[in-house]
Amino acid sequence: MERKQFELWDVVQMKKPHPCGTNEMEIIRMGMDIRVKCVGCQHSVLIPRQKFEKNMKKVLRNTKQITPPTE
Repeated sequence: MERKQFELWDVVQMKKPHPCGTNEMEIIRMGMDIRVKCVGCQHSVLIPRQKFEKNMKKVLRNTKQITPPTE
């Protein structure tokens, strides 16, 4: 089975919704564990990487803000 590719600041769709009702999470920290923030209520949760990969459905978009160069 192919591993799903995701990066820091991606918004991902999870298989099960968060208690607030949305299933979209933004990745805010990566390592052995992954910290995600709920797009709906802004609650953050630390999830072991293996469990996160198992419960992630797909990557929806990248929210990383690119700042324009200053003159």
